[in-house]
Amino acid sequence: MVQPEAAPGSTATPSTAPVLEVQGLQAGYRRKHVVFDVDLTIGRGEIVTMLGHNGAGKTTTLKTIFGVLPPMGGQIRYAGEDVTGSSCRRNVMRGMSMIPSERFVFGDLSVRENLALGALHERNSKTRDESRQRVVELFPILDERGGQRAGTMSGGQQRMLSLGLAMMSGPRLLMLDEPSLGLAPRLVVEIFDRIRRLADEEGLSVLLLEQNVGQALRIADRAYVMRSGRVILEESSEKMRQRKDYWDLF
Repeated sequence: MVQPEAAPGSTATPSTAPVLEVQGLQAGYRRKHVVFDVDLTIGRGEIVTMLGHNGAGKTTTLKTIFGVLPPMGGQIRYAGEDVTGSSCRRNVMRGMSMIPSERFVFGDLSVRENLALGALHERNSKTRDESRQRVVELFPILDERGGQRAGTMSGGQQRMLSLGLAMMSGPRLLMLDEPSLGLAPRLVVEIFDRIRRLADEEGLSVLLLEQNVGQALRIADRAYVMRSGRVILEESSEKMRQRKDYWDLF
C-alpha cells in the first residue's frame, strides 16, 4: 500500500451545491447485482476519490453514472437534473466526461485527430480552438507530437492525451478510472498534479477511482471507501491521510 504524501494547498473552494448527486444507486450486469445503495456527492471544483480493492464495485458505479450500464435502482442527478438511465451521448452533451482504465485513446489516429474527436459535438470553431489551446498549455507534449500516431506514444503520453481528449468537450464533471495504471511514479505525480490544477483553475469536478491510495489522497478533497459493492466510509482526505493503515477498511 502506498502511503500518502502531504496534500498541497488547494486554491479552489468547492461549491456546496453538488454537481453530481447519487442516491441509493444499485447496479450490476444483467441479473448479477454488484452495487448496493451507493450515495455520493461531488461539488464544483471538488476532487472526490473512491477507494477499494478490485471487485469492490467502483468501476460498475462509474459506468452506471456515465450511462454505460443501466441502473437497477436509485437516482443520479447532475447539475440539478435527474439523469438516471440517461445515455452516454446525452451525458457528454450535458457536460460529463469519462476516461476508462484501458483503451482510452484512439491508437490508429494522430494526436491532433484524437483531440479533434474530443470536440466533435462542438460546432463553434472558436470554442474548439480555445479548448485545444488550453489543452496544449496543460500538456505541451501534445502540441509537439500533434502528427504522431497515438498508439506509438509512451504510456504516460497516452494518459496525457486521454485527459486532453476528455477536456476538449468542455466537461464540468470528469470521471477517471485508474489513471495511474502502468505508469512510473514520476509520471503519476505529474498527471495527478494536472488533475488538481484543472479542479483549481477550471472549477472542474472530478470523480477519481484509484488503487494508488497515496497519490489519490494527495490531490483529493474527500474519499469514499467501497467494500463488496457498498460505501462503508466517507471521510475528508485530510482525515484519511492520518490513518496509519488502510487494510482494515479494504
